[in-house]
Amino acid sequence: MLIDALRDDFVFGSKGVKFMPYTTYLVEKGASHSFVAEAKPPTVTMPRVKALMTGSLPGFIDVVRNLNSPALLEDNVITQAKAAGKRMIFYGDETWVKLFPQHFVEYDGTTSFFVSDYTEVDDNVTRHLDKVLKREDWDVLILHYLGLDHIGHISGPSSPLIGHKLSEMDNVLMKIHTSLLSEERENLSPNLLVLCGDHGMSETGSHGASSMEEVNTPLILISSAFERKPGDIRHPKHVQQTDLAATLAIGLGLPIPENSVGSLLFPSIEGRPVREQLRFLHLNAVQLSKLLQENVPSYKKEPGFEQFKMAERLHGNWIRLYLEENTSEVLFNLGTKVRRQYLDALRTLSLSLSRQVAQYDIYSMLVGTVMVLEVLTLLLLSIPQALSSKAELEIPLWSPVFSLLFYLMFLVLSALHVIVCTSAESSCYFCGLSWLTAGGVMVLISALLCAVVSALAKMFASGKLLSKNPAHPNSRWSELDVVILLGTMGHVLSLGASSFIEEEHQTWYFLVNTLCLALCHEIYRNCFLGDDCEPRRCSHRERGFVNTAPALQDGSIGHDELEPHRASKSPTSLNTLRGWEKWMAMASPWVILTCCRLLRSLNQTGVQWAHRPDLGHWLTSSDHKAELSVLAALSLIMIFALVQRRCSLTSKVAMALGLLGVYCYRAAIGNVLFPWQRDSKDISKGLIEARFVHVFVLGILFTGTKDLLKSQVIAADFTIKTVGLWEIYSGLVLLAALLFRPHNLPVLVFSLLIQTIMTKFIWKPLRHDAAEITVMHYWFGQAFFYFQGNSNNIATVDISAGFVGLDTYVEVPAVFLTAFATFAGPVLWASHLVSFLSSETSSGSALSHACFCYALICSFPVSAYIILVTSLRYHLFIWSVFSPKLLYEGMHILITAAICVFFTAMDQTNTKS
Repeated sequence: MLIDALRDDFVFGSKGVKFMPYTTYLVEKGASHSFVAEAKPPTVTMPRVKALMTGSLPGFIDVVRNLNSPALLEDNVITQAKAAGKRMIFYGDETWVKLFPQHFVEYDGTTSFFVSDYTEVDDNVTRHLDKVLKREDWDVLILHYLGLDHIGHISGPSSPLIGHKLSEMDNVLMKIHTSLLSEERENLSPNLLVLCGDHGMSETGSHGASSMEEVNTPLILISSAFERKPGDIRHPKHVQQTDLAATLAIGLGLPIPENSVGSLLFPSIEGRPVREQLRFLHLNAVQLSKLLQENVPSYKKEPGFEQFKMAERLHGNWIRLYLEENTSEVLFNLGTKVRRQYLDALRTLSLSLSRQVAQYDIYSMLVGTVMVLEVLTLLLLSIPQALSSKAELEIPLWSPVFSLLFYLMFLVLSALHVIVCTSAESSCYFCGLSWLTAGGVMVLISALLCAVVSALAKMFASGKLLSKNPAHPNSRWSELDVVILLGTMGHVLSLGASSFIEEEHQTWYFLVNTLCLALCHEIYRNCFLGDDCEPRRCSHRERGFVNTAPALQDGSIGHDELEPHRASKSPTSLNTLRGWEKWMAMASPWVILTCCRLLRSLNQTGVQWAHRPDLGHWLTSSDHKAELSVLAALSLIMIFALVQRRCSLTSKVAMALGLLGVYCYRAAIGNVLFPWQRDSKDISKGLIEARFVHVFVLGILFTGTKDLLKSQVIAADFTIKTVGLWEIYSGLVLLAALLFRPHNLPVLVFSLLIQTIMTKFIWKPLRHDAAEITVMHYWFGQAFFYFQGNSNNIATVDISAGFVGLDTYVEVPAVFLTAFATFAGPVLWASHLVSFLSSETSSGSALSHACFCYALICSFPVSAYIILVTSLRYHLFIWSVFSPKLLYEGMHILITAAICVFFTAMDQTNTKS
């Protein structure tokens, strides 16, 4: 009986005493053995089921495979049981049916991803029990309950629903146990009932990371064979989750799975005769020693192997004494010594294998790393071209393809590929591809390498060096440029330390605060020192980022005049501000700093300080629902006030009704209250309200898209394009308001407020160039990713956001909504960047510059991190820290690619970009 997300304190703690009395009785006084089983990250269902049944440590890629589990080909207990003729029945999470197809004589799978359902998903399992427990045509029955996990995703471990669900599970366990006891009275054959969890539950209700609440799960073995004497107190022992596979295999008389790194749970056999105990321990030790020999070349020097050989020799001596029918105290003492030696050897072997058994596909990893490095090098070498006034990027591919270097590289790589794939002993992903596909990869690598060489040759031949503004080689770097460069480089370097990855939010908070201070310095210098402090002058003056709509009507502004280069901006741009606007410009950095400080108090994230109380926990407690309701209502009003200013009348009405629907949805599911509502007893799934909002989101997005298409037909109508882009942005804001938890709505408000302040009092008056504005948007987007309460561990992903408005699991919308809710900060800031650049200049080069800068600033840390993770693959925290970060970076780069496609689509004046 596997209960998804069953934490150890739900059984062994105060909640177990209160809500699971029968289970508590079995643990404290019944015929049982209790353990706290540690689950290794990633703590998600599919990898943990694999660990339970194979005894091995799944790779982190199983986090992705968890969405659609493939059949498990690795040796496991289920396959061994089927081969031995065991009849197995399964009810519950359909992950088991996907992992073990055609293994069960009877099964009924339930969808695991529809987290809004925590009642029917368990009822569909329990409804089979009355009939199946009376039948005698099965040997193994597996139940996987999902309701507890779903409650955690929806409302967290402190929800009152948790207690009700634990009581329900306790009643199910009592029904199964009493039925097994009555059966044993008839046939006198003991059964084994295993109660366990696949992973735990974090304090936010999610899972996937490596906190104590997520990795510690209860494991209880219940059987009449485990006799307990009066006064025998058995405290739960700490074991590894992988130990269950070896224990079940021994108990069922099956071979231990060949890749299992677990050791037999000795309390389960301590009631057997010494001869059987030693035989079982020897079987486990032989299996682990064989696995060690396969994975460690110098296995003979391993302490565990030496201990095993010593135990084996002592075991032989014990058998000789036993066959001589020697029943003296010498035999007993030697048997005790052999048992202790075996247990020490098993412990050491298991620990050693857990550290070294991870097998990496080095060849495929190197091929991918080389491609990433080549593309990154091309991006860096293309900076002068991409940031020039024409914003054109020419990648010379055809000329290198016909060069001698290309053919030599292709032949060398092909020969290397043949040698590696024919000599590889283990499976290799890249070698498993068809020769045509592999050849295409070789061609691409060779062509990219030749392009890099060609670009380098041209750069050295022309003698060009990188400068701040390639259009003006004599331009100097400002203080803001230095802050941006050092901040970007510092962030990349920080990714080499596990602590900096765990607390990456601190890096971004620091960078955003530093950026605000740099802007403050620039504003004050312009206000008080005026033209005398201007570090850069130009022979001609251009308009920069000003509203060009009037000028476009008479066609008086040429292409060059709209280039957004800092070197060509008006020197005293802040002089255009008068009265209160100038004072607001001077105060704007401090207002932004205040907003950021308030947001930091809303959600504690990271690892070291995540347990500390924050404003979000205070608001989400049941005692402060009225305060949360007021805050949510005020936030929605502020969102409307900040977004509606540039929308059409139709979109304004849709936005107002949509935001009203957001509040109604949250009230329907019991998060907030209406003024006339005293409690939240009448809780529903809010399907009608959520779909009501979805309709308005689609309507606003459709209106914006229609305006954009119209602007493509009427090229001269600049206003239509501006309004269309803003309406698309406002549609995304409405969707974010729907998906965000009520206590996170102030994050959205402050995001809009900061964008408004920076647009009116910083970017327009100071006329920053497109590259600087792009980097600022990127930095704030990253900071708001963490302001939402996200971190670099998977447990902070809000799965429930993917099911807002859905009454069943539909993969595409569920994945899209979850990804959007997680990365709403970066997406909204990138969307605002497109809208801002399009509204402030009609020059295509501004969007081209932004597209290139956004791609570069995202690609550089990701590329460096891929290389770093490859080199640190044996690091102690590779699975718990570095791998989750790599998964986030992978998702981020996909979103970046989509954003860059959107940039390019909006660039209607420069088709080459």
